[in-house]
Amino acid sequence: MEKDPEHLKWYSQKCLGSQHIFRANIDNFKQRLNLTQGPYILQRMNGCDWDNETGEIKGYNRYGFNGEDFLAVDLNNLTWTALKSQAVIIKLLWDDDKARLEYNKNYYNSECPVWLKNYGHQGRSFLQRTESPSVSLLQKTPSSVVSCHATGFYPDRAEIFWRKDGEEIHEGVEKGEILMNNDGTFQMSAELNISSIQPGGWRRYDCVFQLSGAGDDIIVTLDKSVIRTNWGKMHFCDGSTNLGEQTEIIKQDMYPSRAHYFLVYSCIFEQGILKPL
Repeated sequence: MEKDPEHLKWYSQKCLGSQHIFRANIDNFKQRLNLTQGPYILQRMNGCDWDNETGEIKGYNRYGFNGEDFLAVDLNNLTWTALKSQAVIIKLLWDDDKARLEYNKNYYNSECPVWLKNYGHQGRSFLQRTESPSVSLLQKTPSSVVSCHATGFYPDRAEIFWRKDGEEIHEGVEKGEILMNNDGTFQMSAELNISSIQPGGWRRYDCVFQLSGAGDDIIVTLDKSVIRTNWGKMHFCDGSTNLGEQTEIIKQDMYPSRAHYFLVYSCIFEQGILKPL
């Protein structure tokens, strides 16, 4: 954007112009569909996909009305597709606007890919980077599930799973979805129910994290000594520790959740000395 101020200006004008177009479309929908009570919500999702390996380009322009899919442009046949019966009357109306359909075809199949390729070229080093995560085993209480938590990885093409004796298992395992961190990296976790695992069999289990584009897998063996928890070192709070030692204790007991920070805070400041929670 800094190198092409005209491009930023174009975006600004496009956004401002869209307000008037959307308002006119909503008024038109209300009239054509005989709608009387509002409010009404009109949404649009448009853009283009470019496969840099095959060169395939796919443009799209879809509308949603009141939270439901409504209309989508067919760039191959230069028509609109009604995504629900209520939209048929609008589809027929928009199909008559041949100039608009030609503009859609040119914009999404020609102009949009040029910008997309330019963006991809300028941001290639950033977009194609690989960042490995930190992988930890977390547990809230001695009887809770053990969560294998990976955070700080990029891109989001990753897998995490539990194994027993080197084989992936699914029973007793619950995977979470991939979530984005504030810095643009990602996190994910997989929980293992340990209720049926005998103490001597823990090391037969391990957590495996795989990241697309990375080399080796990250493997963490199920071991009580490496589990990060908010209960394992509470013996530090024995009533004899003074506030001058609070920093070191927080470091040793650190657990990545607000709940634990609150527990440590409460332990330190409610009574003026550290004491069992």
